[in-house]
Amino acid sequence: MFFYFTIEVISVIVMERVIKSFSLHGRTLPILEVPRWIVNEGERVAIVGPSGSGKSTLLHLLSGILQPDSGNVQVNQNTLNELSESARDAFRAAHIGYIFQDFHLIPSLNAEQNIALVLPRGLSKSDKKSKIHDWLQKVGMADRMDHLPAQLSRGQQQRVAIVRALINGPSLLLADEPTGSLDWETAKQIMSLLMELCEAENRTLISVTHDLHLSDMFQKTIHINEINSLAQGGQPC
Repeated sequence: MFFYFTIEVISVIVMERVIKSFSLHGRTLPILEVPRWIVNEGERVAIVGPSGSGKSTLLHLLSGILQPDSGNVQVNQNTLNELSESARDAFRAAHIGYIFQDFHLIPSLNAEQNIALVLPRGLSKSDKKSKIHDWLQKVGMADRMDHLPAQLSRGQQQRVAIVRALINGPSLLLADEPTGSLDWETAKQIMSLLMELCEAENRTLISVTHDLHLSDMFQKTIHINEINSLAQGGQPC
């Protein structure tokens, strides 16, 4: 007797017939054209390709920061381009974490305070402190809670930014050149940590990178040309 088990595949990202362009000096510049692209739950995907090929624009569309000119961008079965701006903001806060190359930490706030900014208002002060401590401990930064960004190395600043992006449990994590301003050894450590944290809770990770050595750490590496039919034109993003 044979038993067959069906594993349900859940699509976190579905982009269909997406077109995005920008206006510059009265001209319309086409940036991105995605016929169809799907990313399933738990996949960790590196997007590689030259500057100006639409990689950052792709992440902005997936986060709802930008709206497509046409087509649909679906995340967690929600069509972002059908939501109002306030609804997209709320959705992003609840379901999407974003890590930037330049960290975007507020200089006058310490590590704990920078992370606390994204936590729900309903949490008590003690619960916030405990949660932040637990997460900083995961990234080896529990003894740096009171440090200002200027008192941290760039690698430590990026660890704080990673905690800020992950602490609310987003199902999708977007990273735009998250190690681009770090030296190679630190970049490798940070990327390994990021992969480990995502794998532990089956989070979907989409990361833009120029570094092919770092992209080898991902389950899947996709050149932007495979997604964006305009990429070979070298349009600015």
